[in-house]
Amino acid sequence: MGHALSLAVRGMGSVEPNPMVGCLIVRDGEIVGQGFHQRFGGPHAEINALADAGELARGATAYVTLEPCCHHGKTPPCTRALIAAGVARVFVAALDPFPEVGGQGVKELREAGIACEIGVCSNDANWVLAPYMKLITIGRPWVIAKWAMTLDGKLATRSGNSQWISSEASRAVVHRLRGRVDAVLVGSGTAAADNPLLTARPLDRTELKRTAVRIVVDSAASVSPKSRLVQTAADVPVLVAVAEEASPEACDRMQAAGVEVFVCEGCTHEQRLSSLLTELGRRRMTNILVEGGGGLLGTLFDMRAVDEAHVFIAPKFAGGMNAPSPVEGAGVERMADALALMDIAIDELEGDVYVRGRVRKK
Repeated sequence: MGHALSLAVRGMGSVEPNPMVGCLIVRDGEIVGQGFHQRFGGPHAEINALADAGELARGATAYVTLEPCCHHGKTPPCTRALIAAGVARVFVAALDPFPEVGGQGVKELREAGIACEIGVCSNDANWVLAPYMKLITIGRPWVIAKWAMTLDGKLATRSGNSQWISSEASRAVVHRLRGRVDAVLVGSGTAAADNPLLTARPLDRTELKRTAVRIVVDSAASVSPKSRLVQTAADVPVLVAVAEEASPEACDRMQAAGVEVFVCEGCTHEQRLSSLLTELGRRRMTNILVEGGGGLLGTLFDMRAVDEAHVFIAPKFAGGMNAPSPVEGAGVERMADALALMDIAIDELEGDVYVRGRVRKK
């Protein structure tokens, strides 16, 4: 099952909003077939593994990281393929919460006389499946926070200059992250100060799995029509999330330039962000990358909406009482209430310290 999970993650960025799934076919202790879900709309992991195994699948054991589907979607049911192939036993790491599956896949296999065991490596499987699980059960995307800062915790100098805090190697990692998510979010302040493109430009073009929608959280609809985001909206989608009281004239100008305007419900930043996250989930966005600034990230952390963090720490000191910090918002009163990372990984990238992990949920 561990090997099947290592296959599953090879679909990251290509299969969403479907889940990443891997499958092995084992006969007499030997792997005779293997496969993973490679792209959205394409054959599922079980189908690829059965095709790899051929006639050797008859009487064999299947190891699959997520409950096989039993409904017609973009592809036929995997349960029927397993039954037709004559598989004798199936190990399932996790049940699928998708309403049209939800235990029915395992039930169908058992009714066909196939022995099923559930829960093998379930913790590891749930780790891999977490973004999909969140989208299906909560209806919101997996939120990845990213920032680069100096060793003294500054996003920029006191004048607002931030190019470049991190190394070229760190920036290459960011481009790979952008290349596998559904959207990249920034606040209006970051959009104005940095005039970013927010596109993915990985050195290896095979790492560009999807084209992320570029989103500016901008209550007042103040994005400049001369910004690089607006100027490139015809090439890469841009969405500006505005408040209900935003200027209709400003919204009309952005729409005329090819920018989509989404009006968020709510009177506070938190309520409007909640409205936006719900809308992105409705659009079946699985992973979104939030790149700042401190106000946007601070509100999301206050909301406990951040699921994962990628932080690049440069060995530099900027100083300055008024230099911006990466996470603002209200914050916590007691250190005991501070959010903590789990599953932490740390690397060095041309002198930068790259820290990443998932936010521990209470």
